Order: sequence, then C-alpha cells, then structure tokens
Amino acid sequence: MRKTASPKTYRVESFGCQMNVYDGERMAEMFDHQGITPAAEGEDADLVVLNTCHIREKASEKVYSRIGRLTKGRQNPPLIAVAGCVAQAEGDEIMARSDAVSMVVGPQAYHRLPAMLERAVDGHRTTDTDMPADAKFAALPSRRKSGPSAFLTIQEGCDKFCTYCVVPYTRGAEISRPYSALVDEAKKLVEIGAKEITLLGQNVSAWTGEDAKGRAIGMAGLIRALAEIQELVRIRYMTSHPADMDDALIEAHGDIAKLMPFLHLPVQAGNDRVLKAMNRSHTAESYLKLLERFRTARPDLALSGDFIVGFPGETDAEFEDTLKIVDAVGYAQAYSFKYSPRPGTPAAAMEDQVAPEVMDERLQRLQARLGRDQLAFNAASVGKICEVLVERQGKYPGQLLGKSPWLQSVHFTGPKAGGAAIGDLATVELVEPMGSSLGGRLV
Repeated sequence: MRKTASPKTYRVESFGCQMNVYDGERMAEMFDHQGITPAAEGEDADLVVLNTCHIREKASEKVYSRIGRLTKGRQNPPLIAVAGCVAQAEGDEIMARSDAVSMVVGPQAYHRLPAMLERAVDGHRTTDTDMPADAKFAALPSRRKSGPSAFLTIQEGCDKFCTYCVVPYTRGAEISRPYSALVDEAKKLVEIGAKEITLLGQNVSAWTGEDAKGRAIGMAGLIRALAEIQELVRIRYMTSHPADMDDALIEAHGDIAKLMPFLHLPVQAGNDRVLKAMNRSHTAESYLKLLERFRTARPDLALSGDFIVGFPGETDAEFEDTLKIVDAVGYAQAYSFKYSPRPGTPAAAMEDQVAPEVMDERLQRLQARLGRDQLAFNAASVGKICEVLVERQGKYPGQLLGKSPWLQSVHFTGPKAGGAAIGDLATVELVEPMGSSLGGRLV
C-alpha cells in the first residue's frame, strides 16, 4: 500500500451483539483521544472500522460486500480496518482477499489500533489477532461520553463449547475483569451521564473476582457494590448461561431495587436430546425450575431467551418440544434464529443437517408464538405506572422514547414546556401495546 495522509475523521460500524457495541464505543474513544473526529452523518470518513460478528452464516461475505461499497468508484477510498470476530477467525484470508483492507484486528487486540494506524499511514498492512488476557482494558483511555444507558463489559470469552458456537475460538477462554477496574469504570460512566448500566459478557454471570476487602465474590457481589453508587439508578446484565446462575444472584433479584426485573437466559431448544447434542448442560426441566426460582424471588420478572431451530438431526417432534417450552414460559422478548454451520465447530460436521425450507417453516412458527407472547406481555402492562428512562427523541415532534423497568420500548409525548428530557426518569402510564413497544402517557 502507498503512504496516505493521517485520517481526520472516522466511523465505527458495529454489527452483532451488545459486546460489539461496547467494543465499538471504546474504539471510538481511542480515535477521539488521538484527535480524530467522528464523520458527520451522511459524509464519507477517512477511516472506517468494520467491527464484525461471526455468529451468523455468511458474516464474512457481508464484510466483503461492505468493503466493496466503501471503495467502489472512489479515487481516495478510506483506510479500512476489519475488527471483531470475523477478523479473529479469518484475518489472513481477509488480507489476502482484499487489498483495500489496511488493518485486521481481533476483539482482544483492538487497543493496538492506534499503533496499527500509524503503520497503515506509512503504507504497511498489519494483522493482530493475539489474545492477551485482559490487557486491552488497561490500555484503553478513560470513558469520555455516555448516553443515559451504558454498557460495561465485565467478562469475556467462553469455556462452555456449545457445539454450534464459534465464540470460544474468536473470543478465547473466560476471563473476568478486576473488581476495582469495573467499579472505577462504572463510577466514570455515571459521572459522564449514565443512569443505567448493563453488565456484559459472553457468560456474564460467570464473572468472579475479589472485592475491596479481598473477599471472593461472584456477579451478585459486584452488583451489590455497583448499587452503592448513588447516582446509578438501574442495573441490568446479559448474557447468562443457565449453568452459572447461583443462589446469590437469584437473591439479588429479590432484594436489590436497582437491579431491573428483566432476565435474558438462553435455552436454545426445548428437547433434551437436542440440548445434549448442543453440549448445553441443562435440560428443559432444569431450565424451567431455574426460571421458577427467579420468578419466586421477583414475581414481576420479564423473561427473555435465545432459540435455534433446525439444529442437525432435530425432528419435527423435537421442535414441538421447543414450542412447548415457549408456551410454558411466556417470554416477554426473545431472539430466534435458524441454525447456521460455523466453520470449525463440531455441529458443522454432524450428519442429518436440516433442510433450509424445513428450518424456514419452523422459524416462522416459533416467531409467531414468541410474537404472540410479547404482545400479551405488553398488553398485560397496560395500566401500569412506572419510571421510563428517557433515551432519545421519538419520530414525532414532542415525542420521547425510553425503556421501562422490563426493557420495553416506551414512546410518549410530554408537555411542550417543563416536560421530561433525555436522561430523566419519567413517570409514565403505559396505555397502548404496539407489538414490540408501548405507547405511554406522561403522568
């Protein structure tokens, strides 16, 4: 590559999970720290970072498609960095396939982007997919900006090795960030405007550490410590694995008011043979019993889950078991996907791959049930008066949009003067269910 001018503007495009959103925010803070500014909406950037996700099929093809759109017909295309899980899994191939890419950096090495950028400006292409445990967080600049709701990664990696999942290979083994670093970052987020913090991790409830007194604690202990931050009014977490949910965390849902009544706990399937083939450590029965314990501790708890249809060998009868577990739980929200083989995972080599048209039909049936239950949950919320954390302006003049304690999107119109503002906790009556959201009235 030829030498180029140092970039003055940047854009980070993040795809996939909330942890990628967090990583994208931290990359942006690094560029801000270097004096590079965000490109204005609709304007070309001098530097574009594609922060990728490798969970779904054809993820890498989407990356190449985006690279093509960024460079087609441009005399001076931007410097392009590919980051995230696709970069980790396919870094050398990306460099070989696309001359337009200057930098490839994995999710554990993006703190080295500034040095890689210097080399790119000098005309050198670089790849960094090392996985140094926890090193990147110490190297990142202090948090500088936050909305009313902020993400905080407390744990990374996965040791569960579900047979369909590429995360252990792209994010590495489970590591927990130190307690003191997390408390400090949470305080900084609150200082710059966060009212709500969502704790993130591939298996977030596997977090372990030692508190300020040297006592071993789990995530429940961390939540209790964060709840002591006076200006922090809401705490959430995701994503958990059923194997890591302990008694202390269940109790925390019952007695920590700042811990919101929402739990995202993936089950993936409702049939025990399929769950065993997935290398999930729970059964349908143990999963339901666990949810019942959480609901006993917090009766108004809203539940969310993840589902995969068409896992290799799944029969019609086994899929019906997934529908049964949906009916038994009544999810307020859920994510559902067709199984897609990820290279290098055990499931990709399994026999009896399910036909695409069968997966399509099953997914439509599953999503119809999940949509029914989400609408029912929202309809049952009508008449409640609750606090809504206002996050942004709505589509219409005077309209505001925020989240209820149960993570429902709520839009409402306030008075023209003296009304709620972004960052406020507005008291709102929920008055109209609208599928995935609710209409409200400012009280």
